[in-house]
Amino acid sequence: MATVKKTYPFYFGGTASCVAAIVVHPFDLTKVRLQTTKGNLKLGMFSTMVKIAKNEGFFRLYAGLSASILRQATYSTVRFGVYEKLKDFITSTTHQKASLGQLLICSSIAGALGGACGNPGDVINVRMQNDGQLPYEQRRNYKHAIDGVIRITKEEGVSALFRGVGPNMNRAILMTSSQCVSYDMFKHILLKHTSMEDGVPIHLASSILAGLVATTVCSPVDVIKTRIMSATASADHSNSRMSSITIMKQMFKAEGISSFFKGWTPAFIRLGPQTIITFVVLERFKLYYDLLQDKKSNNNTSTTTTTTAVAAPQV
Repeated sequence: MATVKKTYPFYFGGTASCVAAIVVHPFDLTKVRLQTTKGNLKLGMFSTMVKIAKNEGFFRLYAGLSASILRQATYSTVRFGVYEKLKDFITSTTHQKASLGQLLICSSIAGALGGACGNPGDVINVRMQNDGQLPYEQRRNYKHAIDGVIRITKEEGVSALFRGVGPNMNRAILMTSSQCVSYDMFKHILLKHTSMEDGVPIHLASSILAGLVATTVCSPVDVIKTRIMSATASADHSNSRMSSITIMKQMFKAEGISSFFKGWTPAFIRLGPQTIITFVVLERFKLYYDLLQDKKSNNNTSTTTTTTAVAAPQV
């Protein structure tokens, strides 16, 4: 049986992700701080947040918000947009829903493109969030995301904006595959095997499960990516030139396997709500878009009917 897939504007996913980023930013900042803490020092999420608020001020929990929004506006717009367009292409070509294998291919392509496009915003985001725990003389003190782009380009070259692009693309592939594909699969399973109907409850359940999967799958790559991006040639020359493989070896040797899951709790507390908000808002956007299109269609039909009725007596 043929399946007609509705298409939606490319930017819906990016816009929904920006809304989510504003809400969960303090948790994202805490995750970055924990991931860039070296050694075996054990710090909890809430103790880290309290420490930041106490030592640096409450609003430092929102440090780098402009960079976070820039990142989502590039990274998430591309990955969600490309993923949906590729799914639409498969549906229109095969006249049936995409299989799990096809969804994984779509998400991998979308994730790679999104990771590359969002890398500059990600570099600035990590640096602005990590700035507060650096020694005063090593702080960058970017005023906002655009200032960060300009200064990095002038001081370190354009290539610095793409530092860590390899692990970032890998993470984006894992994130898109584990988040988007698992959301689609969980939603399909719940609709098929439960009495739940398509609506907010099923969107919440699917997104929570997708958030759990995405956090666990992406944690190791996320930690490595964060450490690479937080380094600069002037502040940490050795780390800025090391490959992700070298950093993995050093982390495993010095800090153990648990170091790859540093910040998992704040990562989930950030990614869980972010995933929920992103998909719920995205589904609302789609619903309102459908209602708007239906309204336009009804208006056009009404106009056509009225014109035909007026014209009929003249025939």
